[in-house]
This record gives sequence, C-alpha cells and structure tokens, in this order.
Amino acid sequence: MLPASVNVSGADSPAGASSNRSALSAGPPLRHKPPDCSALGSPRIFPGTRYVFCVLAQRARGLLIGVDLCPGKVCSFRCVYCQADRSHPEAENRVELEVMAAELRRVLDLAFEDRLVTLGDFAHVPAEWLQLKQVALAGDGEPTFCSNFSETVQAVVHVRAQGTYPFFKIMLVTNGSGLHLPEVERGLAKLNSRDEVWIKLDAGTQACMQRINRTRVKYQRILDNIAQLATHRPVVIQSLFPRVHGQEPPPDEIAAYIRQLLRLKSQGAQIAQVQVFSTHKPSKINGCSHLTLRSLSLIARRVREETGLTVDVF
Repeated sequence: MLPASVNVSGADSPAGASSNRSALSAGPPLRHKPPDCSALGSPRIFPGTRYVFCVLAQRARGLLIGVDLCPGKVCSFRCVYCQADRSHPEAENRVELEVMAAELRRVLDLAFEDRLVTLGDFAHVPAEWLQLKQVALAGDGEPTFCSNFSETVQAVVHVRAQGTYPFFKIMLVTNGSGLHLPEVERGLAKLNSRDEVWIKLDAGTQACMQRINRTRVKYQRILDNIAQLATHRPVVIQSLFPRVHGQEPPPDEIAAYIRQLLRLKSQGAQIAQVQVFSTHKPSKINGCSHLTLRSLSLIARRVREETGLTVDVF
C-alpha cells in the first residue's frame, strides 16, 4: 500500500471536528493548501532508485520518503480503488538491503539539505511542504509480505540510529493482513514508541470487505490483528470509502463499521486517529469513483459522535 498523495477538495477536517489532536498526529495543519503541481500525482521514483521515493501526502501533512517493500507487487487485497499496475509482477518480493539503505541516505540528503527544490516536480512547492514528516514502509502491494521484512525494518532503523540526520519517524502502511506473521512481529519490535502503524479498515462486515477489498482474507483476521497490535501500541485506522457504481456506502454498513471500532476499543485497542477519505485518482476498476467531501464529513461526524475517537477527513 502506498501512502496516498492526495489532491483534496476540502480542508483537513470538517466543521465541528474535535480540536484534540492525538499523540500520533503529524502536527498542526500547514498554512498553505497542498500545492497544485505534478508532485501531488502518483508517488515518484527518483531516477536511479529502485526502492525509495518521495511523495507529498496530505494525510501526513507534508513530505514522505517512502521505502517500497513490495518490489514483487504482492498483495492480499485487490481493492476496487487500487491504482497499482500488477500486470508484470516481479518474481521475488525481497528488498536488497544495501541498495535500499544507500538510496535512502541519498534521498534523506536531498531532503535535509533542502535540495528537493532542484527537482522539476518540487520546484514550486512551498518550503514547509518539503519538510520531512516520516519515512514510510509501503509499496505497490502489502509491505508485510516482504520476505525479509524484519531485516528491512532493521536497516531503516540503523540509518536513523547513526545520527547523521535529524530524528525522523518511521511509519508502516498496511492492510493488516500480515501483522500476525512472526517475521512481521520481529520487525515491528524494532520500532520505537514514536513510530507509527497505519492500518486499513474499509468495511464493517465480511461481505463489504469482499466487495471493496476483494480478498480471501477473513475479516476477523484483520480485526484480530488490529486488536493484537493496538493493545501494545497506538495505531491509526485508514478508512477509504468510495462510490461504487454510483452508490454511496449504505447506512447499515457504516453502522457495522462503527460497531467494529467500538468493539476494538472495548478490547483495549489504542486507536490514535481514524482517517476518513476517498479515492482521488482513476481506478483500474470501472465503476469506482470519489465520494464527496460532504458524504465523507457525515461519515466522520457519525464515527466521532458514536465512538469518541479522533476522526479527520481528507
């Protein structure tokens, strides 16, 4: 899963949103709206790099450096809104650690030496949008299926620990289906308390997950994985609500989704933030389109009022 580079049609939060920001929030809203430039398009792989890219992300409130843990584009979901091209998957879903670490240092050099503006896509971006927010473990697939996930996390942590750069947070962006795997548990243990895990939850029922995420993974597996991790560390829930064949998410499905959030809370899950958003780019699947900001805001208000969680709309 790639962290979305979002070209939004409204502000970060709807009117009436809670003013309390969670400990995991990326900080106060930026003074500038997202710049209208090609840098807000698909995540851009720098020339000469295989694993590391930069993207301006509304939900992170600025610059993300991404590490692609999915060179083989392996994913357990086939979401109706997915934009990834998996027509030519690679045979191996493994990261070459030395290559990745060298690329990461190169891009961190560009970011911390304020040299991103020398790249065409970033030339006209406000300086505050080029301040690094996080390094994201992501990709055109499910990053927890990387065969050397733990070693890759350790390599990124090692780059940070060397002290060459100012401290940066590490963020895993996942659909949650692989969080129970021993290799992933070993990798997550290497993160510190300031790092973040963002987990997809687009549905409140197995039927809806089948319709939106198109997966063989059991819905309960996702819930169990969220509950298991979130009892040990706060997580961010990412929920994308699309319009499918002209239809908005039905009210009973939103009610079921809210019940699942409440159930997670009752199990001791620490949910630092719920991100409510929609697709903003053409999908590979016909019939999937953007849900309006008004509809997203209504969903967010209902979640906020019924769960007491911090909810933001993007």
